[in-house]
Amino acid sequence: MRILHSLTYFRPHYSGMTVYADRLARGLAARGHRVTVLTSRYHRSLPRFETRDGVQVRRVDVALRVSKGVLMPGFPYWAFRLAASHDVIHVHLPSLEAAGLSVIGRLLGKAVVATYQSDLLLPRSVVNWLASRVSTVANSVTVRAADVVTSMTRDFAEESRFLSRWLGKLAVVRPPIEVPRVPEERVTELRRLWGTAEPGDGGRPVIGMAARLATEKGAEVLARAMPEVLQRHPRTRVLYVGEHENVFGEEAYARRMAPILARLGDHWRFLGVLSPEDMAAFFRICNLTVLPSLNSTESFGMVQVESMVCGTPVVASDLPGVRFAVADTGMGLTVPPGDAAALARGILTVLERPQDFRGDPAAVAARYSPSRSAEQFEDLYRALLSGRRRRPT
Repeated sequence: MRILHSLTYFRPHYSGMTVYADRLARGLAARGHRVTVLTSRYHRSLPRFETRDGVQVRRVDVALRVSKGVLMPGFPYWAFRLAASHDVIHVHLPSLEAAGLSVIGRLLGKAVVATYQSDLLLPRSVVNWLASRVSTVANSVTVRAADVVTSMTRDFAEESRFLSRWLGKLAVVRPPIEVPRVPEERVTELRRLWGTAEPGDGGRPVIGMAARLATEKGAEVLARAMPEVLQRHPRTRVLYVGEHENVFGEEAYARRMAPILARLGDHWRFLGVLSPEDMAAFFRICNLTVLPSLNSTESFGMVQVESMVCGTPVVASDLPGVRFAVADTGMGLTVPPGDAAALARGILTVLERPQDFRGDPAAVAARYSPSRSAEQFEDLYRALLSGRRRRPT
């Protein structure tokens, strides 16, 4: 099959949506399909065309940015040209461009699939209010034109203000989770570099968090929970992975966080963005990881399953979709979002009773493998194409 994926940002941009689309595209290419990604050239240093791990990437120049969205005058040309030469159009939402591409796909008689990744919730301002309204309209046009809309869990779909209106078109596909193998020597090296020790040997307990330093991710909830954790385990340290400096649109949040983190001193350390191999080592070094997200911009939280695959339990927010992984695997606890005291209690429970949350990492890895996700989407594409061949012209 010839499969065209489209999303506003793609690798090397790092977000849950780009990671999801990248893993799925590579998984489909590995199964012998011709896969193309149509996306924005959000930075001038990026090539307009390249091939990454068997996936062809076409980037369209950006003329203007509006909030987190972009305007690409050349997008309609490439949307029509690529849609005409592919069998399946697969768009990832939220994305303004997906509306036009989905309609083009519909008019050309292609199979159209929309994956709804998360709700769009922007800080309050006139510009963001307008951007949210436009995004909702674009999403509605996209899903109406699509044959199927997919979500990572039904739990999130049923609770989403937008997606709950389209349950008649819903198909659920688990997200593709990929954790590379990492040599034990590298794990040991990073333990030394980051000032940690083997869990349970009297060293420093390590709490991990992997996210951009952004308002909706709940880093301040973890920071407020730390004093209670430190009362019982005074050597505990947080290792924070992800962008934390000059995060677009989050400058004010970073300024608010600065004095809170300063009070924690050496108990909080930023590691920046890590390679996939060092991320795997990071999960192995942590006693537990946390996902204290605050709202429906987090629809699943793939990092928590990456943590579980490495044998590390999770304390996550009790949010639709986010809570699914803990319930599915038994490898952790959920706590009310935004509740620092509850997060502290959850962390202490997992730190002090790790044997209760070990689960079966190998089974989790098999259940969420990229090849399994690619196979499920492949079956979905084939079913749609078969149905279209039976329709009269």
